[in-house]
Amino acid sequence: MTESPPTGVLFDRVHLQQGQRYIKDGNLAFPCQSPVNPLDLPKGQEVVTVLAKQNARIVLEWDESFVTKSGFGILFPEAEAMKLVAKHTDVPVPEVIFTHFDPVEDVPPSVCLKPSYRPPEGTIGMTIVPGITLEKKWDTLDDEAKESICLQLWNLTSKIRNIPRPQELEGLYQCAADGSPSQDPMLEDLQKPARPILNDSELHARIYERYLHFGGRRYENQLLDMFPLSERSVFTHADIAPRNVMVDEQNNVTGILDWEWAGWYPEYWEYAQIMRPAFWGDFQNWMDRTAPQRWDLRGINAARKVLF
Repeated sequence: MTESPPTGVLFDRVHLQQGQRYIKDGNLAFPCQSPVNPLDLPKGQEVVTVLAKQNARIVLEWDESFVTKSGFGILFPEAEAMKLVAKHTDVPVPEVIFTHFDPVEDVPPSVCLKPSYRPPEGTIGMTIVPGITLEKKWDTLDDEAKESICLQLWNLTSKIRNIPRPQELEGLYQCAADGSPSQDPMLEDLQKPARPILNDSELHARIYERYLHFGGRRYENQLLDMFPLSERSVFTHADIAPRNVMVDEQNNVTGILDWEWAGWYPEYWEYAQIMRPAFWGDFQNWMDRTAPQRWDLRGINAARKVLF
């Protein structure tokens, strides 16, 4: 009995499944279960692997040659962050090959809530980072390997912290990699247009304002005194987590991914982001015990319980 040929689906992120490999032919995608050499395909066909798919975003590997990250909320600052890191450090990051971004408009919240509203989309094309995600490997590692990886990560973040601030951003204390306002839910301004954050006190005031706006009352009179203090801000990845770290078979860190939150933040922000409540096994414990400096996070964690 002859097997039926695989049925194609429309090549659209709605129809593509995470972890699946496809042969793309025109506007159709055909599931592909066996390994395929892209050079053996007829002209016009491509091998596409869905590396990740979440929240109207998708990460695709094309012909084992490059990766695209696309969808809603993929913005220029993420690409700018990777370029800054590549220019000023030897920290392993994807090389940006090409980009495309919809224009970003300052849209009132009332418009965003309308069913017809379509948020801006973007695409970043970049090189492939070798290795596998630390998330897939962490639980198989012994204590020596875990400590080694965490020390490597802190060493890499120290290099990131030394990236010089572009002259046009002087005076801004906290901002995205291109100087635009932060999209972090802790820091997004309730006012439009967003006000710049010029020092640590203004950053604390921003968090406090959001805390009260969203119903925080328990620490209404204490929160501002509970925050850590920093006179300077440094370049920060702001989302160091096992899912964003690539490692090789020898447990060397081969790349840090997902720079969408990166920008200039207080010195304590990287530590605070790594230590935020999450389900990462003992990764946080190892990052804490190997940290070059620890910070008092009572205020930030109290605000998180209301803002997340």
